[in-house]
Amino acid sequence: MSIREASADTPIARAAEAAVVARSGGDIWPRPSACRIITIANQKGGVGKTTTAVNLAASLAMHGGRVLVIDLDPQGNASTALDVDHHSGVPSVYNVLVEGQPLSAVVRPVTGFQHLYCAPAAIDLAGAEIELVPMVARESRLARALASYDAASLDYILIDCPPSLGLLTVNALVAAPEVLIPIQCEYYALEGLEQLLRTVELVRSHLNPPLSVTTILLTMYDARTRLASQVADEVREHFGAVVLGAVVPRSVRVSEAPSYGQSVMTYDPGSTGALAYLEAAKELARRNVQQPGS
Repeated sequence: MSIREASADTPIARAAEAAVVARSGGDIWPRPSACRIITIANQKGGVGKTTTAVNLAASLAMHGGRVLVIDLDPQGNASTALDVDHHSGVPSVYNVLVEGQPLSAVVRPVTGFQHLYCAPAAIDLAGAEIELVPMVARESRLARALASYDAASLDYILIDCPPSLGLLTVNALVAAPEVLIPIQCEYYALEGLEQLLRTVELVRSHLNPPLSVTTILLTMYDARTRLASQVADEVREHFGAVVLGAVVPRSVRVSEAPSYGQSVMTYDPGSTGALAYLEAAKELARRNVQQPGS
């Protein structure tokens, strides 16, 4: 092995290569034969739902994917991280769910990416849970909006959910055949997960038969603690092949990126968090042609 080849596998070299990819785009990953709609859900707060949605979307877009992120969280954190305007009064997912406007009327391109789009969430969405209650087919409002949206030009639609199992999350579960669950490698990681899985099963039984948990991503992994590896082992033992091999570590850079209106993929593409999300997105893309466990 030459000195040049050996040095190409150093942390600095990998960081430099990741930075080049972030700015110019990388190799083209396998694309699905039809648009994959994936709901990212976990009613526990602070497990990395929004971070996962944003960074998977950015990674996929950097490698040839055409991606739409639907921000279904009234806090609008995904919209912030993608630097998409979402102040009160801006056309948003609220107008789609409550007023019946077409989804195409609120989708905005994300600056710096050729094929990344966002349907933003404004603070108005906070009242949607109540406003949806008296509506007919209130659980299917998002599904109907997606059914009338031309997704032929997209490879992925990622739906970022709020930290609850209310009507907004139920809408997301009814609208997608796939669920991705981020699980943090910390104490109480599996607490409440049974409730989420029970909700998924209820939605599958009564409203959306194709629905299933297809992907689990381990987040906030701290290699310094035995607990993190124990949680990771327990999740893998329980859920098997649906757990991605990539594990997202705790990363200051990942936390900082949204305050600059960026995903970590462009904010610090050589960081450990960015490289982990890149690997997770690559696994997700490879499952377009090979199902987990096959």
